[in-house]
Amino acid sequence: MVSLKSMFKRKKEDASVRVLRLEEVDSTNSFLLSHHPAEGEKMTVAVADYQTAGRGQGDNKWESERGKNLTLSILLHPVMVPLQRQFLLSMMGGVALKMALANYTDDITLKWPNDVYWKDSKLSGTLIETTIAGGHINNCVFGIGLNVNQTEFHSDAPNPVSLIQILGHEVDRERLLREIIKAFKYCYSLVENGDYTDVAALYHDSLYRKHGFHAYRDKDGEFEAAIVEVEDNGHLILRDHEGAMREYAFKEVRFIS
Repeated sequence: MVSLKSMFKRKKEDASVRVLRLEEVDSTNSFLLSHHPAEGEKMTVAVADYQTAGRGQGDNKWESERGKNLTLSILLHPVMVPLQRQFLLSMMGGVALKMALANYTDDITLKWPNDVYWKDSKLSGTLIETTIAGGHINNCVFGIGLNVNQTEFHSDAPNPVSLIQILGHEVDRERLLREIIKAFKYCYSLVENGDYTDVAALYHDSLYRKHGFHAYRDKDGEFEAAIVEVEDNGHLILRDHEGAMREYAFKEVRFIS
């Protein structure tokens, strides 16, 4: 399989991207969900210095110190993706973030479904929201919170980490933003071209704890299992020590540190 870095370098620039810079907003996702793109605008990026109501999965909030991190949303229009395969977009977003972050550090993985991890700590989270029209995906917004230059975290999140903590020095947020946009453009081109198998392979190759048996917990208690795959619908397939296959939707199972 071709490496992420080599594919990334081959992608030419695409001029059809609009970047909207916001000093403060309630949520960049909410902002883009009501955005009306201009003709020819394939990708819209809203980046804010501060979100007053940044959202995570479910009822979770995203902690981000003003002006220290990257809080952004990316709007795409993946009308070519079948509804039953929309988890492919989650895979694509995770692969793009890993691609950009791999320029800064090793040990970046994707924790199912789409958190970005450095070793056993969470570096970034993504909230994906879609709108459906005429039986097709009309809009897809990737809301990304990436810990960049924040050194202290005060929420009850169990394992946050930032690039400054990993690298020991501040990171140029503008440069990192450009690299994220470039990676998203490349990965989205794979989706546009129908290279779904390549996107899925890159995602599976990037999975957190993809090798060996690890501890999990579901509604029946703790167990050990190995990752088999993530299906097109986003369900995680695990194999326990007895060889039994276990299938889980999001929130039905969790990793144990």
